[in-house]
Amino acid sequence: MFRRKFWLSLALTIPIVATSHMIMGWFGYTLDFPGMSWIGPILGTAVFLYGGWPFLAGAVSEIRDRAPGMMLLISMAITVAYTASLATSFGLFDLDFWWELAALVTIMLLGHWQEMKAIGQAQGALAALAALLPDDAARLTGTGGVERVPVADLAVGDTVLVRSGARVPADGRIVDGTAELDESMITGESRPVSRGEGDRVVAGTVATDSAIRVRVEAVGDNTTLAGISRLVAQAQAAGGRAQVLADRFAAMLFYIATAAAALTFAVWWLLGDLDQAVVRTVTVLVIACPHALGLAIPLVIALSTALSAKAGILVKDRLALERMRTIDAVLFDKTGTLTKGAHTVTAVAAADGFAEEKVLRVAGAVEADSEHPLARALAAVAHDRGLHANATGFRSLTGRGVQAVVDGRTYAVGGPALLRELGASVPGELAPWAQQQSQRGAAVLHLLRLDTDATARVIGGFALEDEIRPEARQAIQQLRDAGISKIVMITGDARPVAEAVAADLGFRAGVDEVFAEVLPADKDRAVADLQARGLRVAMVGDGVNDAPALARADVGLAIGAGTDVAIESAGVVLASSDPRAVTGVIRLSRASYRKMIQNLVWAAGYNVIAIPLAAGILAWAGITLSPAIGAVLMSVSTIVVAANAQLLRRVRLTPVE
Repeated sequence: MFRRKFWLSLALTIPIVATSHMIMGWFGYTLDFPGMSWIGPILGTAVFLYGGWPFLAGAVSEIRDRAPGMMLLISMAITVAYTASLATSFGLFDLDFWWELAALVTIMLLGHWQEMKAIGQAQGALAALAALLPDDAARLTGTGGVERVPVADLAVGDTVLVRSGARVPADGRIVDGTAELDESMITGESRPVSRGEGDRVVAGTVATDSAIRVRVEAVGDNTTLAGISRLVAQAQAAGGRAQVLADRFAAMLFYIATAAAALTFAVWWLLGDLDQAVVRTVTVLVIACPHALGLAIPLVIALSTALSAKAGILVKDRLALERMRTIDAVLFDKTGTLTKGAHTVTAVAAADGFAEEKVLRVAGAVEADSEHPLARALAAVAHDRGLHANATGFRSLTGRGVQAVVDGRTYAVGGPALLRELGASVPGELAPWAQQQSQRGAAVLHLLRLDTDATARVIGGFALEDEIRPEARQAIQQLRDAGISKIVMITGDARPVAEAVAADLGFRAGVDEVFAEVLPADKDRAVADLQARGLRVAMVGDGVNDAPALARADVGLAIGAGTDVAIESAGVVLASSDPRAVTGVIRLSRASYRKMIQNLVWAAGYNVIAIPLAAGILAWAGITLSPAIGAVLMSVSTIVVAANAQLLRRVRLTPVE
């Protein structure tokens, strides 16, 4: 609307300006033709009513809402200018004011068009998210065929074929195939990630190298993508303390500008110059328009939430984001946040006379058919090292371990319960190793060879621990570099396990802190304890039992791979499971708040200087401003604010290697 009105108003303004006696005097040319004197009144009235209508309508709304602001100030300026110009046309004043009125309205329309364009570009993140969904999907039929259907027709339980290079149409799980998926639009992670059978995939991601079949688990508004869109929309619509401050400034500026305009008119009138009284009053009203002030905060909000969404940082609560810049301590839940929540083999030991590769090869074969998480970890590491063997006669020993035949001999893998049942003991060369691993919190499994005389001999041992995320150490170091004074970890695990993980992560003795053996219901108490010491706490977690702590913390950050309950309790959601994204939130908080304050200082400070100048305080020195020049300066201040907000694009939000 503003674009259309601007171009038409500009077309009408050009002849008004060209036929103005003031402009002709400035540039030394002369125009004179029949009816020229009516160009200003006729076209000027059209510009006032057509181009000025959005401001007049906005002024009525502000009066009705008892919230005077920018629209009312603009309307007062153009109404005074129009009235004075019309009176001049009828010989009541000696002011050729039409060109200033037309230029004023046209420049105001240009400023509003650019403002709406800037905010629209930032909010285009929502349209970009919606565009990630394909229009249709390849749904598998009951007979094994494929049919093209609109995405809106998909239902939970359907199976869809996602070909190489195609987007996943709905959230679901892979039931057949393996592919590298580009999830950058959801998580901000630039590298494709491998996804195979049983793994969850989300709508909008791209299968880059091969086809997969996906069983649909969520459609429409229940998809991750739809949830992200809702969060971005809520964040862009939300305000914060800075926005409240800007609104107060805008209201205050209305009263200041109105008083300044009235005083200016009175002073110049008393000085006996009614023409200058009108000109100065209009200029004061024009130059005081809080255009830049109205744009200062909304544009920063729109840009910051759009940029963060692209980086996988979803802001639910603007106040939470503002508070993030003041955080002293970051509290991490251990499992699933600093660790992967899945065990991996961290150490292998072999009894005298046996090689580590052999015991790992045999144990991997024995565990190959087991579904237990520890068994799968053991089988996986053997497979990754290329240690393959065939096992037969697999038998699960419930609660104790598993047994199978490898290379013609019977072996068993299990923990202490299996050793007790078989009457076996850990040999002397393995006992210190097993004790050391147990003390650091590792789960220790043993490989036993069952001889024909019914004796069992321990020939190897394996330590399995919850694997620390490789990026967790970087995350902690980056938080320290960002000025966070205390890193805290909380877990329900035993103290030795927690201390071992903390040591691996590089926690500083006497500075950082570990809460161990904490019951799920008591995690929020740990947050309250830190807050009672005067610390401002950010809590990072992913589980149901983290929800109370996330809600109690000054800022709650939910890992996006976590549960819906945790996400609902947090103010910020990290779409990826990378803890380094926490530093990105801090950077975003500090940068966006800095831009808001800079914009407010500029928009408010500009008026402190501009209003007295517009009132004619330096008229004695020959320095005056026309209403049109005032409109130009006002628009320049808006451009400065918009350009300053655009500098947010330089902030690094994605994880730094």
